[in-house]
Amino acid sequence: MKVFSIALSIFTVTTAFAQDKQLLPGKINAATPVKSQGQTGTCWAFSTTSLLESETLRKGVSQIDLSEIFTVRNIYLEKAKNYVRRQGSAQFGEGGLGHDVIRAAGQYGLVPEQAYSGLKNSATKHDHAAMQTTMKHYLDSIIKIKAPIPDNWVEGFTAIMDSYIGQPPASFTYDGKNYTPQTFAKEVVKFNPEDYVFLTSFTHHPFHQSFIVEVPDNFSNGAYYNVPLQELINITKSTLQKGYTIMWDADVSNKGWSTNKGYAVFPPQDGSFQRDSITPDMKEAPYSQELRQKLYEELLTQDDHLMHITGIEQTKQGKPYFVVKNSWGTQSGPFNGYFNVSEAYFAINTITIIVPKAALDKDLQKKIAAAR
Repeated sequence: MKVFSIALSIFTVTTAFAQDKQLLPGKINAATPVKSQGQTGTCWAFSTTSLLESETLRKGVSQIDLSEIFTVRNIYLEKAKNYVRRQGSAQFGEGGLGHDVIRAAGQYGLVPEQAYSGLKNSATKHDHAAMQTTMKHYLDSIIKIKAPIPDNWVEGFTAIMDSYIGQPPASFTYDGKNYTPQTFAKEVVKFNPEDYVFLTSFTHHPFHQSFIVEVPDNFSNGAYYNVPLQELINITKSTLQKGYTIMWDADVSNKGWSTNKGYAVFPPQDGSFQRDSITPDMKEAPYSQELRQKLYEELLTQDDHLMHITGIEQTKQGKPYFVVKNSWGTQSGPFNGYFNVSEAYFAINTITIIVPKAALDKDLQKKIAAAR
């Protein structure tokens, strides 16, 4: 998971505008303003939290600004315990996957940004580099102690987080009423972890079964339901057309992603491609399930960055683009923090998606439930 540093802007938007993008108006679903993850590798929390916020809007709940760092903090502690139990032979860092947010929200609850921002000492952007280094050194020092290790090592780890990102409240007031994180998630956000499904598409595991996706940041061994590539694409399109949004885990470092242009395409592989040459209707290379798998096995397509797909539009010639809300701030790219991703780029570079279960056909819901 890459760490990005993008300045926050005071200007926020909920959609990008079709006339600015040379795309025809399409299906754009409700989303909260673009945020910045700052100097952190916590895109997994920002993207999936944005999905939860869109779901509250879709359900008719007033706009809620949820705290990403509340979830990040809870996951840091989980990763720390996993790292110690495995005596350092495990991933410990800032990264995670979308299912971590769904699971953590169900277990620990949610809080509004106004109750816990994770910013201290007048900080204006998130930066976890120093904290992550301190936490890692602390955990390594615990592991090096001759057994038994101290029973209270978690207290020391928690104190480090408190010093950098503050201590979250056990209860708080929101709209004049007192809540705990658990009651806020249930009563205000209307959150239920069973309302979301996790999907992927790879050939090294059987289709229509679930498997643990093999990427470094899947420390919690999250399982994703495996479908053929075209089915994954069709699910994505139909979900957006039905008014739902999608969490998207993908690779944004591969050839074809252009932050400056605000587009992502799957260009010809002859070496002639230049990132600044992207146009909405440029010719793309053909994609396939086999090529997708090959690039994954070669470690070219990796779990690189998680974002939030909020809509779908097309060019005048009918070429579809997914409208993607990013977490690099509104100053990132030409479209106020939004990006436009072609079907081909999506097909080749997707690792996983998270979809509201209600958006899926009943037969598919049953198959997913049976595969658990």
